[in-house]
Amino acid sequence: MSTDRDIVIGSLTEPAMFGLLFHRHSDRIFRYAAKRVGRDAADDIMSETFVVAFHRRARFDRAHEDAAPWLFGVATMLIRRHRAAEARSLRLLEASTSAFVASDDPGPDVGDRLDAARELRALADAIAALATRDRDTLLLYAWADLDYEGVARALGIPIGTVRSRLNRVRRKLAVAAPRAEISNRAREGRDGRIGEGAHSAL
Repeated sequence: MSTDRDIVIGSLTEPAMFGLLFHRHSDRIFRYAAKRVGRDAADDIMSETFVVAFHRRARFDRAHEDAAPWLFGVATMLIRRHRAAEARSLRLLEASTSAFVASDDPGPDVGDRLDAARELRALADAIAALATRDRDTLLLYAWADLDYEGVARALGIPIGTVRSRLNRVRRKLAVAAPRAEISNRAREGRDGRIGEGAHSAL
């Protein structure tokens, strides 16, 4: 199977190949956008993400096989134009937050991400009040299912900056919801993708 990198490179001479990237990633981009700005705006975000990515495909970093962080970075940039819609979605969404607010325990159990199934409404205002860069970092990690390296690639920042931002966000959310619990999936190191040292930020 062709990697995303192969598709992007191939599309430079055969533009129609880029459609394979759309079929591979459009659902994930749509779900991420829908959580942040609502379903009404998500279609536009998703479509425009691939239009922008297509026009920028020559700049894709060929050191990486996976194009998802790059695409999520484009989507996040576009979402910044929809702050009012995002604020409404945060208030209405019944999802959850767990690992960011629970503990300073440096063990590997405390490393993970928002669980979008439980209590986000209680923290919606706190998340909406975050600086744009902190909110983008948090929600890429939580809702785009990217690891620290993926978030760093999406935002074009060092991985250490991702760690420090998530640590800062966890502290702020802990103030907003001091009784929030660590989710079971966070305890288990969901997907086995919490790299060594990831817990140092959370």
